[in-house]
Amino acid sequence: METDGTYESRDTRGGGVPRPAGPPVPSFPPPQGPSPAPHTGQTVPTPQTGAAGPRPAAPPLVPPPPAHAPARLGIAEWLRIPRPAAAPGIWRLGHRERPEREPELVAGRQLITGAFIAYLSGWLLWSLLWNGYLEGGWIFVDEWWLLPMLWLVPSDWRNPASPDFEAYIGAIYLWYAVVLTLFAVGFGRVGNWREIWQRYGVPVWPLFVLLPGVWREMPRTLTWLTWVSNVYYVLLAAALVAAVGRAGTWPPVRRRFGTGGSRDPAPTPPAPPGADPAEWPELRDAGLAEAAARLAEATRQGALGDVDYARIHRAWQGVRTRPERLAAFTETVRARGAAACGHPSGLRDLPVRTATHDLATGQVLIGTAADHPRNPYARRTTGVALEPGVLGTSLLAVGPAGSGKTVRLVRPVVETLCLQALANRVAVVAVTSQGTGLGPDGAFDLVVSVGRRESTHDLDLYGGADDPDEAARILAEALVGDLVADSRRAAAALAQLTGPFLAAYGRFPGVPELRDLLGGAPEALSALRAAVAADPAQLRELDARQRQADRGDDIGTLLAERITFLDRPAFAGFFRTEGGPGRDGDGDRPKFSFRAIEHPLRVRVDLPERGHAEASRIVSRLLLAQFTEAALTRRDRSLFACLVLDDATHTVTGDSVRALQRLRSVNAGVLLALRSLEDVPEPLREPLLGSVGCRMAFAGIASWDGGRFAEAWGTEWVQTRDVTNRQIIADEPLTKALHFMRRLVTGRAATAEAVTVREVERQRWSASDLAHAVPPGHAVLSLTHVRGEHTPPLLVDLHN
Repeated sequence: METDGTYESRDTRGGGVPRPAGPPVPSFPPPQGPSPAPHTGQTVPTPQTGAAGPRPAAPPLVPPPPAHAPARLGIAEWLRIPRPAAAPGIWRLGHRERPEREPELVAGRQLITGAFIAYLSGWLLWSLLWNGYLEGGWIFVDEWWLLPMLWLVPSDWRNPASPDFEAYIGAIYLWYAVVLTLFAVGFGRVGNWREIWQRYGVPVWPLFVLLPGVWREMPRTLTWLTWVSNVYYVLLAAALVAAVGRAGTWPPVRRRFGTGGSRDPAPTPPAPPGADPAEWPELRDAGLAEAAARLAEATRQGALGDVDYARIHRAWQGVRTRPERLAAFTETVRARGAAACGHPSGLRDLPVRTATHDLATGQVLIGTAADHPRNPYARRTTGVALEPGVLGTSLLAVGPAGSGKTVRLVRPVVETLCLQALANRVAVVAVTSQGTGLGPDGAFDLVVSVGRRESTHDLDLYGGADDPDEAARILAEALVGDLVADSRRAAAALAQLTGPFLAAYGRFPGVPELRDLLGGAPEALSALRAAVAADPAQLRELDARQRQADRGDDIGTLLAERITFLDRPAFAGFFRTEGGPGRDGDGDRPKFSFRAIEHPLRVRVDLPERGHAEASRIVSRLLLAQFTEAALTRRDRSLFACLVLDDATHTVTGDSVRALQRLRSVNAGVLLALRSLEDVPEPLREPLLGSVGCRMAFAGIASWDGGRFAEAWGTEWVQTRDVTNRQIIADEPLTKALHFMRRLVTGRAATAEAVTVREVERQRWSASDLAHAVPPGHAVLSLTHVRGEHTPPLLVDLHN
C-alpha cells in the first residue's frame, strides 16, 4: 500500500463522456457537511464519526475537478456514438478500425525527387504542346491535340465575325483546362503527389503553376473570362496559404489562442428513431411505450445521467430474465423516471470523477497504445480500457513505487467499479493503506478503518462462516499462509479449538481467546473442556490438540505468535465475535462480511500499514481468503465481484493462487498490485503469473522481474530480412553517367542487393526491454477476456 505517483500530474479531465448536470464545482475542497449530489437533489453523506469526536481535517486525497471543465457531450449525443465490437482492451466509444498491416512508405528523399521530376516532365510536355514543338513535321498534323475539341465545335464559330466566336474562345480554354487536368492527374499519379500531401501537408498547388502561361494570353475583353481568371488567382492564393499553414502548424496555434474551436469531437448526427438509443427502442419494442417516452424525455432534458442509463438498462435485462418483474419495473419507471431502480444508498453518481468512463460498455480508459514498432499496427494509437469481462480473469500489476500503479491503474479501476455498483452491476471491495485515498469517503457505502476508533464498522474475523473447518481454513491462510507451503496442519490445529468453542458458546473465539487457547493457557483450556464435557466428539478434538501441543514441531506455537500481531491495544475489540459494548462503550457495531458481495456494495478497507505492517499483511491475506471463499460459494452470481489490493506484498499464498484460477468461472476477479515479484514466495511466482489472465509491467521493474514476465508472455514468430549490398562498378562511360545521376537523385551508389527472408522465433518482450526500454509513464499490458479472447502485450502510454 503506497502512494504511487505522488509527484505525478493528475488528469482530472472527464473526456467526452457525459455527466449529470450540476452546479459549478469550485477548485478548492468543499466545506465539511452535506453537499448536494449531482442532478439528484440528494445529499452525499459525510463520513460518520465515532463517539470520540469528528475526524480531524485532512488534505483532500482526490484532486478536485478543474474550475473550467471542458465541454462535454449531452447524454443523447453520447448514447448515439457508435461502439463497435472490438478485441479485449480496446476503448470502444467511437472506435475506428485500423488496417492490420502498416502501408509501405517510400523514402522521403525518393518521394520528393520523384514528384519533382514528374512535375518537370508535365511542365515540359505542356510547354512543347503550347509552343508547337510537337506539331507539323513530327506527326504531319498541326494542332493535333486540339482535334477532339475542333470536332465538337461547329466550323462557323471560328470566324471572328461570328456571334458565337466568344463561345469558341471559351471552348478553347475549356479544352486547355481539360488537357491540363489530364496532365495533372497523370503526372500526379506518377509522382505520387497525394502521398506528399498526406505525409508533409503540401497541397497540390504545383498544378496551378502550370496555368499562368495560359491566363496571360487570355483575352481580357470577355467579361466572364476575366471573372474566371480572378477565380483562378483566388484559388492559387488559397492553395499557397493552405500549404504554408499546414507546413507551419497553424491549427495548433489557433487552438492555443482559442480561435480553433472546440477540441472535442463533433456531435454525431441523430440516429433514425427506430435505432436511436436515446429513445429506448428496446422498451418500445416490448410494448412499454409510456415508460420509454418518460425515459426518452429525461434523456433529452439531461435529467438522466450515464449511471442512470446503465442502472435502468441493467434492471431491464433482469426483467427479460424474470418476466414476473415487468409490472414492478413499469410502475417504478412511470413513477420515478430517471431515478427508477435506484441503488440502496439512493445516490446516482460519485462526488468526483478523475478518469474517463463509458458506462454503456462498462469500460474505463487507462491509456493509449503507443505508436511503437513493438505494438501491432492495428492497435497503435487506440484507447486501452478495462472492463469487468477482462478483470474477471484477474490482473497482476508490478511496478516500483512512483511508477503510477495507484494513480494510473488502481484508482481508475476502483472508480469505475464504484460507478457500476451504483448501477447495480458490481460489488467492489478496495483494500488500501490509510491515507492513500482511492477516493473520497462519500464514494463508498462502507469505510472500514482497521485499528481506528472512528471506524463505523468492524471486520468479521471469520468472514461470516458458520462451519468451524471453513473458518479455521480461512484464518490459517491469513496467519501462516506466507510462511508455510501447506496450511492444512495449521487449519487442523485451529479447527480443533474453534469447533469445541463453537459447540460450547455458540460463537467462534475472539482474538484474545484464540491467543490463550493456542498458547496453552491452563485456565482457558480447562474452562473450554468443562463446557464441552458432555460432548465426547469435542473432547476428542481437545485431546488431540493437547497431544500435538506436547510435540516440539507443533504448529500451534507459530499460530500463537502470529495472532499476537492482531492482539494489540490498537485492535482491542475490533475483531469481536461476541455481542455487547464496542470499543467506545456504546452499542454493538455492525461487522462487514464478504457474504454481502451478493449485493452491489462499495467497500473500502483502510489498513494501518505505517504502525502495524505485519498486522496489515495478515488482514490482507485474511480478506483475500474470505473473498475467494465467498465468491466461490455465493448463490447469486449475476453481480461481478472484485477485490482490489493496492499493495499485495506478502499477500499471495498457495491456496489463493489456486483460487484465482477458479474466480473467472464465478463472475469475480482480483486486482493485485505489487512493487516487485520478490514480494511473492519464490515457488509461487510462476504459478501466480500463470493463474491471472491480465499482466501489467510498469516502467522501472527489475530485470529479474522482467524475465518472469518475458517467460509468461512467451515467444512469437517474426520475419527477418538480411540484406547484402554489393556496389556495382561500371566500365562504360554511359553506365557511369547513369550511375552518377542515380547517386545524385537517391543519395546512394548503385548496388546489387541480395535479400534473405526467414522466420525466427523471439520473445515478445525480453527482460532487458522490460527493464530498460519502457519509457516513464508507460506500461506493458496483456489482457485476457473471460470468453477466452486475449490481447498480446502492448506498450501503453498511461498519460493519455
